[in-house]
Amino acid sequence: MNTIKKAFKGSAFHTKEYGKLEFLEDVLIKVDSNGIISEIVNKDNKNYEEELIYAKNNYEFVELSDGEYFLPGFVDLHVHAPQWPQAGMALDEPLNVWLDECTFPLEAKYSDINFAREVYTDLVTQYLARGTTTAMYFATIHNEASLELAKICAKLGQRGLVGKVVMDDPVMNPDFYRDKSTSEALDNTEKFILDVKKVAENCIQGVYPVITPRFVPSCTDEALLGLGKLAKKYNTYVQSHCSEGQWEHDFVKERFGKRDTEVLEKFGLLGKKSVMAHCNFLNEEDGEIFAKTGTAVGHCPISNSYFANAVLPVKRLKSQGVDIGLGTDISGGFSPSLYENIRHAVMVSRMLEDGVDAKKCSCERGVSNSRISVIEAFYLATTGGGESLQLPLGKIEKGYICDLQVIDTKAKNNILSDFGVFPKKEHLLQKIIYLATVENIKEVYVQGNLVHKK
Repeated sequence: MNTIKKAFKGSAFHTKEYGKLEFLEDVLIKVDSNGIISEIVNKDNKNYEEELIYAKNNYEFVELSDGEYFLPGFVDLHVHAPQWPQAGMALDEPLNVWLDECTFPLEAKYSDINFAREVYTDLVTQYLARGTTTAMYFATIHNEASLELAKICAKLGQRGLVGKVVMDDPVMNPDFYRDKSTSEALDNTEKFILDVKKVAENCIQGVYPVITPRFVPSCTDEALLGLGKLAKKYNTYVQSHCSEGQWEHDFVKERFGKRDTEVLEKFGLLGKKSVMAHCNFLNEEDGEIFAKTGTAVGHCPISNSYFANAVLPVKRLKSQGVDIGLGTDISGGFSPSLYENIRHAVMVSRMLEDGVDAKKCSCERGVSNSRISVIEAFYLATTGGGESLQLPLGKIEKGYICDLQVIDTKAKNNILSDFGVFPKKEHLLQKIIYLATVENIKEVYVQGNLVHKK
């Protein structure tokens, strides 16, 4: 299925490089029939007016109004789709209570395909409304419901990467919610991969199967080994949790005598198409393994504040060459908005640098050189997410996929005004990132197609 050619005219923000903002003023963005940006015509181009007239007459043409701007679509690297009904609930509980009394009973309900369809349709709709054009989803152990999520992404126009979760260890998982056997878990995963590939055949924006061991403690050695072999056989995406919190970190070391990163690499689960969520306890050696294998980190700053017992050292991992994007981690994180996670990524990085225990000397309180800027966090939600998935996403540039948000700074219910005091374009983006709500996200396009309109 192809789209017709489109052209978008207006001013845009993006980050081609980490920490470097670029403002494109009144550009003409030409998009081919496959939703790929074919050309960016700048205002100072001598053929600009001629190109503009031609585009208006020969393309499906979208022109922004005063106060409207393009942003790239956001890339969310970690969402627990079935936990959407739980968002905002039980976050004051210990992790074991949160899982055993809320999360696992909820996820078990997805044996009911009608329930799954209702929740997943609302989830994808809500994420698109918040500018998330690509999302990497954990589903559940149920093949039918997990495949339904992929179908809903395809239907509603979101680029979805979906994983049927594997949790086969009878010691570590509740009897009412786990794979019945390791062999069944592996067989179902392979079937799921093939079924999603069939759905993808008629989906222009792409849906992708993802091999998904919930995390090392929930899986047997046999399952982890088998999943690694499937990843190699089908060259597919892999996602899991890695060194999320103190309990997981310590459990894996006790079970294997190795760190989480080393175990995942041993079983063939790290690579250029692997995204590991959280990763707060990664040391320098782990960072080197991530960089060497091309494995990316899905940074979930809000969720980490509740359950991870640590702050991800973004700046250090970036300096080691590790790809990093952002994740909302519903429902360990309460918000489906990457805007909120961009803000929180900045805040927790400053807390890591400054420290939090005022009884300690300031020279001993934090981890120096840890803070990141809002522009760097914006990069993580856009270009960083694309790099993490090895997909041309996050930039408004020739050859990149045309995923766009239209931000209206004059939205009736949430006007973003600086009252003429701060003229720099970087200030304007800061205003948008920190203060925008769903009211300001007027339209969202995926692969050049309109998927949300306010």
